[in-house]
Amino acid sequence: MTYRIIVEVTAERDLESATHWLAQHSEPDARRWYMRVTKAIESLKQSPRRCPLAPENDAFPEEIRHLLHGKRRYVYRIVFSIRGNTIHILHIKHGALR
Repeated sequence: MTYRIIVEVTAERDLESATHWLAQHSEPDARRWYMRVTKAIESLKQSPRRCPLAPENDAFPEEIRHLLHGKRRYVYRIVFSIRGNTIHILHIKHGALR
């Protein structure tokens, strides 16, 4: 099954904020990071359940999962839920944040 992906407004803001922060340090790194994170989001279309439940899962009535993306200081959590055949990207947070 191929899932449809909806990036919620909150996740769009997270993505913009992270890209802006990275661009202040290095424009090329920010562009590469953005391309990689969008590719990681697209990878969820095939098998989103491969990702574990997020630490905050117990606080919500629906399953909340996350995909870790990046390396070292630049690890980000793509937090999402699966509703039917649609994946809702809820947040994109730095790995140190919950």
